[in-house]
Amino acid sequence: MMKKQLYNKYDKLKVGTLPRVVFEGRIHVIVTRTQVEKAVAYLLSQPILGVDTETRPSFSRGSFHHVALLQVSTYDTCFLFRLNIIGMTPAIVRLLEDTTVPKIGLSWHDDLNGLHKLGHFETGYFIDIQDHVREIGVEDLSLQKLYANFFGQQISKAQRLTNWERDVLTDKQKEYAATDAWACIQLYEELERLKQTGDYEIVKSEE
Repeated sequence: MMKKQLYNKYDKLKVGTLPRVVFEGRIHVIVTRTQVEKAVAYLLSQPILGVDTETRPSFSRGSFHHVALLQVSTYDTCFLFRLNIIGMTPAIVRLLEDTTVPKIGLSWHDDLNGLHKLGHFETGYFIDIQDHVREIGVEDLSLQKLYANFFGQQISKAQRLTNWERDVLTDKQKEYAATDAWACIQLYEELERLKQTGDYEIVKSEE
């Protein structure tokens, strides 16, 4: 059996040549407190969650925007909590403080800092993929490079700098946000599988 080949550093130019991957499950946009309650109850009944946030970009020095979107995904359903509309509700605090369901993010420390600016909560059970990839010899830290390395597919970043506070999110924004959260589950589970089986070899890239 061929072992899975991973690169310690993935060639950024190669990412653009790969087939694109997008989340194909259900996406629910959450804009009322009633919707939040139902969504959180559902999410906390799941075995694992992928998490991410989006913030409206600021293009001028000194201007600052709060986190506008919290996306939380299961294997097949993603909820987009529009924090710029609903704020930090008690149910969202409950989700963030939960210590039973692992929530997988990437560069999640930064996201947590942004969320803490919206309201106080005790940080629950979160796992940051960046803290674990080095254990198998992979040095990349971006979601796009990691996903390309582990799965040979490209996550588009075209929507990243769009306005996440617009009245109605576009279909492309929703797809992008959901894909990022869902991809964290895929990456983490593959990483854990490889760590347990040793079914990989690291190819040193030519610097």
